[in-house]
Amino acid sequence: MTISSEPGSHTAETVAQEVQQFLEQRTKQTWDPDTDLFSTGAVSSMFAMELVVHLESTFDVVITGPDLALDNFRTVNAMTAMVLRLRGAQP
Repeated sequence: MTISSEPGSHTAETVAQEVQQFLEQRTKQTWDPDTDLFSTGAVSSMFAMELVVHLESTFDVVITGPDLALDNFRTVNAMTAMVLRLRGAQP
């Protein structure tokens, strides 16, 4: 999937699709957008760092400080919301 770096080019649907695609490639499983990925045991806190790197490089965002909280990576919906918020905060 090609992701544009233009402000406003991301919708919740396109971000969620990309996150889902990445998760499916890495875990070989399909995930409901509200499933807590960490409570299932399928992903670990080490995998959270892979998610950070993937989200930053794919969506041209910087995830620092309070945004690094594990809760922002628990579900596809949480990651989508964080990416959209960070994209909106950029000039």
